[in-house]
Amino acid sequence: MRQIMIEGHTVELDDEGYLLNLEEWSDAVASYLAIEESIHLTDAHWEIIQVIRDFYQQYELSPAMRPLVKAVGLALGPSKGKSMHLMKLFPDSPAKQAAKLAGLPKPTNCL
Repeated sequence: MRQIMIEGHTVELDDEGYLLNLEEWSDAVASYLAIEESIHLTDAHWEIIQVIRDFYQQYELSPAMRPLVKAVGLALGPSKGKSMHLMKLFPDSPAKQAAKLAGLPKPTNCL
């Protein structure tokens, strides 16, 4: 476990950098974590972050890659609901990196 300071608040992360308390998420936390992941957040990233947060709110789990692609396609259209689009935005692992930046738990079936 480690702690980071965001806007005067201590935020606790697990050993992989995921939030321990989902209530502590904010745009500032996402921006901080994005820097750690070497990602420069654009509007396209924020769209995906919103989609994955909505998914979590509905299903109470972070989606793995296939459900993430499907959710993005339904929410943002078929041109964005493609794994290649997500790989460009989150090159290491779209499901894991998007979940981390969205303040969600690591998807259960992602290594």
